[in-house]
Amino acid sequence: MIARISGTLICKNVTHVVVDAHGIGYRVFVPLTTFYELPDVGQHVNLNIHTHVKQDSINLFGFYTNEERDVFQLMISVTGIGPKLALNILSGISARELIRAVSHGNLSRLVNIPGVGKKMAQRLVIELRDKVMKLTSDEVVGEPGGKMTADELMKEDVMSALINLGYKSHNVRDILDRVFNESKEVLTLDVLLKKTLKILAG
Repeated sequence: MIARISGTLICKNVTHVVVDAHGIGYRVFVPLTTFYELPDVGQHVNLNIHTHVKQDSINLFGFYTNEERDVFQLMISVTGIGPKLALNILSGISARELIRAVSHGNLSRLVNIPGVGKKMAQRLVIELRDKVMKLTSDEVVGEPGGKMTADELMKEDVMSALINLGYKSHNVRDILDRVFNESKEVLTLDVLLKKTLKILAG
């Protein structure tokens, strides 16, 4: 099974990429969260791979982080969720935010993901809650007991929104921390989003 691909990015689409590794071009399906982290075509790229084998085909699914791949693999173990739906879910929510939503039983957040209805959200919580707790850290799920501060929750909301707009997660996180450290006023979600966007726009 292929677990990782390193090579030159030769094709980049919102649903899949092609990576040239030692003269072989691998087509790899990716979620939007990974797509937004990819370098430009012609640059070197590393992808963590899940190899999905069916009777009549073999498909590769690639992820920017191991965490994304782990969450993807957990999701396809859920009744009624195949690789394409799992990829679609990860295109609408970051792996960390999904872990938190499942850990906390946050159905309202889950049903906001495209393709996830109430029954599917309930199934995700029922079937994955114990499993995601095994791969989480306090940094991912929040403070012990599952509590996060209001500021942490606000940062994550803004982070998710900006990643969905196409910004890279490491850039957004650095700027969010900077805005919080430099701000002399009480920050609301709207204010934080506007200040962060202003800096990103440069």
